[in-house]
Amino acid sequence: MPSDGEVQTLAPLTNELIAQVLNARGYNFGTDDDGDIGGMWDENLIWFFRRGSQGEMLQVRTLAATEFTVDDVPQLYAFCNEWNHDRLWPKAFVHVNDDGTARVFGEVTTDLERGVSQAQLDQLIGCGISTGCQLAEAAAGLKGE
Repeated sequence: MPSDGEVQTLAPLTNELIAQVLNARGYNFGTDDDGDIGGMWDENLIWFFRRGSQGEMLQVRTLAATEFTVDDVPQLYAFCNEWNHDRLWPKAFVHVNDDGTARVFGEVTTDLERGVSQAQLDQLIGCGISTGCQLAEAAAGLKGE
């Protein structure tokens, strides 16, 4: 990590840069067949996507571990609305699978069109992981887990 006042070079967001930051933190992660990076944190699946026409947007997406039923969806919508009202990160939403199970997701998306330093990316990834896990823990609390 650079010292205070050290000039940092901005680089384009790449999967290699994301992997460097995750490796520097000592995290265990993998890459799927599409080149997407992801791993498990507190039993929650977290992906690190590059979005945008040039892959310039970082999206840290959390899939909360707790599974719900379709009957829980109204409660989950209320939970996510309250979460989004009270917090900036992550954006929370509900996804219902074809099998009738429902899950809570969280997303932190940052536009890095002008580039990003390794220290900035480290901060964004750290915040994305920690807030995603906070969301997942709060969602699990709805089931008393």
